[in-house]
Amino acid sequence: MPVTKKSVKKVAKVAQVAKKVKPTAIAKAGSNQLKAFMEFIRTQGVIGLAVGLVLGGAVSILVKSLVDNVIMPPLGLLLGSAEGLKGLTWTMGTTAAGKPATLQYGIFLNDFINFIVIALVIYALVRLLKVDKLDKK
Repeated sequence: MPVTKKSVKKVAKVAQVAKKVKPTAIAKAGSNQLKAFMEFIRTQGVIGLAVGLVLGGAVSILVKSLVDNVIMPPLGLLLGSAEGLKGLTWTMGTTAAGKPATLQYGIFLNDFINFIVIALVIYALVRLLKVDKLDKK
């Protein structure tokens, strides 16, 4: 890029402005931004949201284990499946290739019951901890 009188003047103006800006002003602006960010985290409940997400994931794993290992085997036994509900299938016929076309409704039932149990556990925790009243203004 060729150096012109115009570009030299622009650089000189930027240098003059930079001399006027003091490092303490930059530090103060950064401090104000940090305070505003911390206030945002406090007022918007970001920490509570993060804790809720982590605990929700842990509860989900725990409830899935309960459903898969405690609830489903007896239900599957009652319904005649050795694999629990996940083993329940319905053979609708055969495909053109000669393979059986099966509808695995047991897996859907297992996931549905898993969802219902997780929803009930979360509902009970919200009611027990009275968190539902925090959002009301």
